[in-house]
Amino acid sequence: MFQLNNDQKLVEKALGGSQRSWVNLVKRYEGLVYNYCLRMTYNASDAKDLMQEVFLATYRNLPSYRGQNQFKGWMMRIAANKTIDFLRSRGRNPLHHAGEVTEDSYQSPELHYSQSNHQDPAEQYHMKSNNRQIKKMLEKLPDEQKLVIELKFFQHFTFDEIAHQTGNSINTVKTRLYTALKKLKGFSEIQNVM
Repeated sequence: MFQLNNDQKLVEKALGGSQRSWVNLVKRYEGLVYNYCLRMTYNASDAKDLMQEVFLATYRNLPSYRGQNQFKGWMMRIAANKTIDFLRSRGRNPLHHAGEVTEDSYQSPELHYSQSNHQDPAEQYHMKSNNRQIKKMLEKLPDEQKLVIELKFFQHFTFDEIAHQTGNSINTVKTRLYTALKKLKGFSEIQNVM
């Protein structure tokens, strides 16, 4: 609750011309937005460019933010729309998703947990190997399903919030999620057989 009130105060100050407040908002959410863009594009350079577009669009649209929803959710809807536009502009050409994404590209503390924890090297190797397999499986999903997986499991949004952010019905969101999970399970079973 404190962060929600704090976000609202930072937004109000940023609208009043405070650059420091805007910078604080960007710093608060840059890791979240970057990791989201990276998981959707699979290319660190594209993710950085897209993150900048998201923050520019957020800044330009800040006067239209009314505070009825969480700032984070409102901003992530902008991120989702910008990402969808970006992926459409690339025409889903696999060459545009060929950038190598390493674990070091991510800035999220959760993703660096295994590196900072004092696990044995075999366990760290196993976790990195699993992360690579998951990323490869996610790359095979259609963008709409990948987006729902991202918002549900990486951003921890509810079905209502995802429906609002994507402009789809809750049933559509659930269908896309369950279809994606079924596909991921199939990909996993195929990998285990090989």
